[in-house]
Amino acid sequence: MQPIFKHHSVHQQELFPLNLNALISENHSARLIDSVVERLEIPDIISQYKGGGSSSYHPKMLLKVLFYGYLNNTYSCRKIAKAVKENIYFMWLSGGLQPDFRTINDFRGQKLKGNVEKLFSQLVEMMVDLELISLEKQFIDGTKIEANALKA
Repeated sequence: MQPIFKHHSVHQQELFPLNLNALISENHSARLIDSVVERLEIPDIISQYKGGGSSSYHPKMLLKVLFYGYLNNTYSCRKIAKAVKENIYFMWLSGGLQPDFRTINDFRGQKLKGNVEKLFSQLVEMMVDLELISLEKQFIDGTKIEANALKA
């Protein structure tokens, strides 16, 4: 008997574009980040955009890809910019847009500067409202460990 293989071709064009939304499960963390960031109020960040010239990437889209990168231990702007081109979750969060690493880095270093605390407070309040976390019990780890570096 001859084996039968499913046809595939990376060179075959699709008649309809791929629907990334259908590929992301309803309970995936990318969907949580999308819904949380859409609820954030960011007038301080938006007010930093001057207007005129060419259009800018929306700050909420940049927040989504940054937060999703951080959630997945990706902190490098170059790696996040690469993921926006190669990873379906980043592609979905960015709406198919592909900001380069300089744009992501400038947003993080300039537009978010001074706004991180406000965003974090909003995120914590939202997660409490969604019952994802509780503020009833808080623990602080005060462990102090002495290093053995350079001891003779």
